Amino acid sequence: MLEGLLYFAVMAAAMVGLAKVLPGFQVQGWVPAFFAAVVLAVVNAVVKPILFVITLPLTILTLGLFLFALNAITLWITSMIVPGFRVSGAWTTLVASLILACVSMVWKGLTRGSPAPTG
Repeated sequence: MLEGLLYFAVMAAAMVGLAKVLPGFQVQGWVPAFFAAVVLAVVNAVVKPILFVITLPLTILTLGLFLFALNAITLWITSMIVPGFRVSGAWTTLVASLILACVSMVWKGLTRGSPAPTG
């Protein structure tokens, strides 16, 4: 449970950091960033598999490169849902989704070997 909350906190921190360095990526504080991290996780868990199946021929045709666009689409959907969180422009959305995917991958790589809490 704590590890999940820490994951969302790390993703929120990444979003706040991106808002400071990436033009067109806007987060109005920590609460919208945390909420956006949670919504992004839900969109990735629910909507992304559906979009993946629908766009599978395009993904195969582009040898998997369309998955980058799929990540950007999920980030764009998140920005449409969460107030105080905006991503404007296709390139900004693509770059932000790539950076957030890298942060997520590093976090999961660092915490994969951690033992389960006892108690």
